[in-house]
Amino acid sequence: MAAESKILNIEPLEMEAAGFKKEDLKGKVVLVTGGASNIGLGYARAAAWAGAKVVITDINEENGNEAERVINADNGPDTALFVKCDVTKADEVKNLGKKAFEKFEKVDVFIHNAMNMRLNGPVLTSSVDELDQSYAISARGMMLLIQEFVPGMIERKYGVVAYSATQFHFAPPMVGGTIYTSGKACAASLTLSLANEVKDTGVNVFCMTPAGVIRFDPSRLPPPPKDAPPPPKDAPKFEMFGMPGFNGLIPPEAGGAAMVYCIMNAKKLHGSGIIINDAFDAMNYPFPKPETAARPKGRRLSDMELTMVLCTTGPGFEG
Repeated sequence: MAAESKILNIEPLEMEAAGFKKEDLKGKVVLVTGGASNIGLGYARAAAWAGAKVVITDINEENGNEAERVINADNGPDTALFVKCDVTKADEVKNLGKKAFEKFEKVDVFIHNAMNMRLNGPVLTSSVDELDQSYAISARGMMLLIQEFVPGMIERKYGVVAYSATQFHFAPPMVGGTIYTSGKACAASLTLSLANEVKDTGVNVFCMTPAGVIRFDPSRLPPPPKDAPPPPKDAPKFEMFGMPGFNGLIPPEAGGAAMVYCIMNAKKLHGSGIIINDAFDAMNYPFPKPETAARPKGRRLSDMELTMVLCTTGPGFEG
């Protein structure tokens, strides 16, 4: 029976239904930043289920300790280690590496997922300090993590580097305002540039965009204003806004399964960025609403096309 938590908003994993086995990541050590809640916690829990040792890092110490407890309760003692770390600070990332190596002797995979969702404002009204914070968590944090862990991966001739990315620019109604997406875009560029630097070393690098993955507690939402009109009778149901194949938004547990699949197939993904539904399609995920999961198949961009993506972010001349 899966562990329960009064602190973390979690549901049981469905890894077996998605075709995974307990030994799929056996012998691997997976580190997840921002791993104490939401999709980061989904990544950590799924990796541990699949046999990996897991290092969780976050600035929220209460959630981090609880995440460690839950994962160890589900998978056995000494499966998970929580290390509090602000990824923008070089000394704390060094300490993270030290603690991870003391406990597990290596890091085979790291997933940079940490971000502050409150850094979500528009260009015209946000402070430059907010942009600096967004950049520091995403891009500066990614570079510090790369320099801490990738040299050892190259030496061992095996490693996986993954960035949990978002869209490259603010486009309503997508989640993530201008300041948030600007920092994310910088880190995604850094990540995919790294892929060319480590080509043929045994280290594989990719971005995965977990679009639509979130779980929130409706009981924590503020009540509507007393004078707010009731919703119209013909208002669309919430599930209509969910990602294809799901009832509403994608649960973090499913997002974790998708990331495990990507880690297992990292060599095929090297130098690529994909949206989570591409992973679900590839792994034949057992959607709760499979009839809505059909979508057009895309194609992988060439290296040259990828370098020009940010130059062609709009429709250009029409007509």
